[in-house]
Amino acid sequence: MFRRLSTGEVVDDAWTLLSFPAWYYYDVLRGLDHLRAAGVEPDERVAEALGLVEKRRGEHGRWPLQNPHPGQLHFAMDEGDAKPSRWNTLRALRVLRRYERA
Repeated sequence: MFRRLSTGEVVDDAWTLLSFPAWYYYDVLRGLDHLRAAGVEPDERVAEALGLVEKRRGEHGRWPLQNPHPGQLHFAMDEGDAKPSRWNTLRALRVLRRYERA
């Protein structure tokens, strides 16, 4: 989900951070959410990515906005970088519940 097949190294550290809105950027939560929406059954290849999402859970069981991307929004949904994110929390819960890890 975020490591090079050839070396096992993380492709881009930004991929391990949870961002919203995603625009055209990728992160592990976006990748997992796509697999969830497509009905893909989990296997060992997603285990590390799921663990990373679980590890990012903050206080009160919510996930933060960690990597906001530039761009104009019609209105702000979150309070800013490092603050709890409604959308990241929703996406993380959907993914973890789908794979029964919430």
